[in-house]
Amino acid sequence: MGTLLFVGSSGGHLAQMLSMDAWWKQHRRAWVTFDTPDATSALQGEDVTWAYHPTTRNPGNAARNLWLSIKVLRAHRPMAVISTGAGVALPFFLTARLMGIPTVYVEVYDRIDSRTLTGRLCRPLSSEFCVQWEEQLKYYPGASVIGPLL
Repeated sequence: MGTLLFVGSSGGHLAQMLSMDAWWKQHRRAWVTFDTPDATSALQGEDVTWAYHPTTRNPGNAARNLWLSIKVLRAHRPMAVISTGAGVALPFFLTARLMGIPTVYVEVYDRIDSRTLTGRLCRPLSSEFCVQWEEQLKYYPGASVIGPLL
């Protein structure tokens, strides 16, 4: 069985991915997130690559994360890339798409009245797009409703 690659910002994005542990604990996995105290603590003992941040409106870090995505995806050759956002997801989804690696995007639980920027950008690159609330289908028709993660 291959590796799952979880990519996302630290904080709430990481917390939502960590909450899927009943599923991911049975798989080989690797993580890409930001080197923050909460991420360092939560991912102790896991295979982690630290991404560059901030990502919002920072072209230099976007370019560094694109290069990082190429290196990480070549090294791990994951069976899928999973993300809850935010900005760090885009370069990894773009590279995964170009490499033929399936991608799964899970829209965050706290945005039910509009689409997130990362959700809008990653949707066309997603093999599977998931939402946590029925109300989010208004903004993402055809998405899979998986229920709240937190």
